[in-house]
Amino acid sequence: MKPKQIKAKQAKPEPAKRKRVIAPVIQNRRARYDYEIFQTVDAGLSLAGPEVKSIRSGNASLADSFARIDKNELLLHNMYIAPYPYSREELDARRPRKLLLHKQEILKLSQAVSQKGLTLIPLRVHFRRGWAKVEIAIAKSKKQFDKREKIRRRVSDLEMHNRS
Repeated sequence: MKPKQIKAKQAKPEPAKRKRVIAPVIQNRRARYDYEIFQTVDAGLSLAGPEVKSIRSGNASLADSFARIDKNELLLHNMYIAPYPYSREELDARRPRKLLLHKQEILKLSQAVSQKGLTLIPLRVHFRRGWAKVEIAIAKSKKQFDKREKIRRRVSDLEMHNRS
């Protein structure tokens, strides 16, 4: 009889970790300069397939866009999404897009916006777990002298920092 050969157990190779692809974030940089931000909310964004691909490639802009509540629905107006070049669908680049929030959250936003001077401004578009999200801010427009004062403060702080 031949003796049994015992094979040493080989360790299973560890599965390759998936690389996390950071999707480009479209930001509304001008909003933080032009508006005083009070509160932010993340909302889902209802998009067509080619629009998602266009946003992922960074071909979108939040300049001059705003959110408005119409008939208990939150809509994002004037957001530009460039047409995806390989798509057959022809969508309006600046069409109103529905934002997805719970009814209670929409009611809270509508109560906040009902105050004089407050508005809903999109700050950025990002992807979380593959879903497009928009960060909406309850904001109030800054006056011109507020902007000048902020610039003066920044310059004086830089001068103080450079002296020390």
